[in-house]
Amino acid sequence: MRLFCFCLLLCFALPLQGQDQIYSQRKNTWQNFTYDMGNVFGGIGHSYSRPFHWNGNDWANFGYLSAGTLALFFVDDEFDHWVGGFEDDVPDLLVDYGNEYGSPENNYMITGGVYLVGLFTKNEKLRRTGVLLISSATAGGFLQQVSKRIIGRARPRSGDSSNVYDPFHIDRVRNYDSFPSGHAMLAFTNAYAIAKQFKNPWVKAGIYTVGLVPGFARIVDGYHWISDVAFSTVLSIFIVESIDKYLDSKYNEKYNNQAKAVSWNLSFGPGTMGVALRF
Repeated sequence: MRLFCFCLLLCFALPLQGQDQIYSQRKNTWQNFTYDMGNVFGGIGHSYSRPFHWNGNDWANFGYLSAGTLALFFVDDEFDHWVGGFEDDVPDLLVDYGNEYGSPENNYMITGGVYLVGLFTKNEKLRRTGVLLISSATAGGFLQQVSKRIIGRARPRSGDSSNVYDPFHIDRVRNYDSFPSGHAMLAFTNAYAIAKQFKNPWVKAGIYTVGLVPGFARIVDGYHWISDVAFSTVLSIFIVESIDKYLDSKYNEKYNNQAKAVSWNLSFGPGTMGVALRF
């Protein structure tokens, strides 16, 4: 943790220079690696500094996220009870996959593998994807680790209701570290970043679905409430979009030329509430 904090502070100290041309393809593998790692830490720092540069739309999106999460807080216990009614019918393979895929060690094996393939094949597009995956996962992972220690929300499997908290612990307290969901955040961060490689909406939808499985598995297994998973999923989108914009100025290869924006549409009706997230 201390090493990570040191590296994070180091990224803010790196000099920023404007250039007419982006020199993201270096002469040798070591130069490419050091350049990319600088962009990993630069992307993390960029994502953390964004709230200081938000405009009206950004604050509106944050308000929608907060309001949506708060709305789910009121149905967390009921949703958990409903899931318990079919928990035994969910295939063990699906739950095991969700729990394993979203774990930090497996996450970095995948993201690191993507990056190393791009590095050694000198594929800038794949290198950039790897940098996006690693920096987004690290930014989200560090944020959720700190948050869950501060918030100290009870997990469903603790036996307490969703409104029980044991906050402000430096060390994690077992079964009181529910919000937010690290598995959901890491898994959907990967899915969202990888889906950027494709334009076909059906391919994107398939990748998103795979990325949502760990969050669902954590709910079924009693590790998280629906609000934990929903908040973490949407926050992962914001983090990836922020770092992706930063990387536009660092790499010539741009796999996603469309405008990078996230918009919301809330709709209400008798006994219903709908949220549309467009990205």
